[in-house]
Amino acid sequence: MDRYGSDVLGGGTGAARPEHHRAPRVSRPQAAERGLVVEEVTTGWVGAVVRVEKSGGQHVVVLEDRHGRTRTFPLGPGFWVDGEPVRLTPPVTSTAPRAPERTASGSRAVHGARARVARGSRIWVEGKHDAELVEKVWGDDLRIEGVVVELLEGVDHLVDALRDFAPSPDRRVGVLVDHLVPGSKEARIAADALRAAPRDTVLVLGHPYVDVWQAVRPERLGLQSWPTIERGTEWKLGILRELGWPAADQADVAQAWQRILRTVRSYADLEPSLLGRVEELIDFVTA
Repeated sequence: MDRYGSDVLGGGTGAARPEHHRAPRVSRPQAAERGLVVEEVTTGWVGAVVRVEKSGGQHVVVLEDRHGRTRTFPLGPGFWVDGEPVRLTPPVTSTAPRAPERTASGSRAVHGARARVARGSRIWVEGKHDAELVEKVWGDDLRIEGVVVELLEGVDHLVDALRDFAPSPDRRVGVLVDHLVPGSKEARIAADALRAAPRDTVLVLGHPYVDVWQAVRPERLGLQSWPTIERGTEWKLGILRELGWPAADQADVAQAWQRILRTVRSYADLEPSLLGRVEELIDFVTA
């Protein structure tokens, strides 16, 4: 059964605002949780919630836009979230929060369950950013299932890595590959790996993006789409320059990724082309 429904991302940021002759929609309350992207309607300022604080005897919310600039607004009505009017309220700060009914991946939460002893099977991802994104959304599920995610550090040596691992029916490997499109280098490597491995012990799946950053919905950063980077330009640095973020070295890349990762709250903030692939890999290694 498809837990995500027919359109996991539908009905959100693309909705048109009401015309003046239409009755205004009633604002719903929305906790101003850190990382929530909102728009202030009178100024058009779009930014992620950095914090809520008291100033001048009233609660205010601090929003950071995609260029790292911040502005402060009174907490309350006058904001939009995912195309709907909201009334921002202080975030819940209870010391005993109600246990979530669903994990970030949309699975039913199993409260109080201990992590399962690791299986022999593994999921391999190309790099640290891929691993951190998978952990943030599917980490609870993977611990319950006893699945370990390991870094492949690039796909070029996949055949050798599989030879060393020696997959078997009890030691399966699921591999998540960036930019796995027909005719690409990655597609050729994946085909070679599958030919070299015993049948039904390895599954290689991928998404079409140059980098896993693009699997995060651009709306989470206040963008309509991810910028297009010319060939020959290091992709991540090119993205940072397009966004107006610091782009001098790998430290800036690492800081930018953490900023992007903070905007991801659940599976709904990721593109379906990544969601389905990770779910399929988890099913494969736990079968």
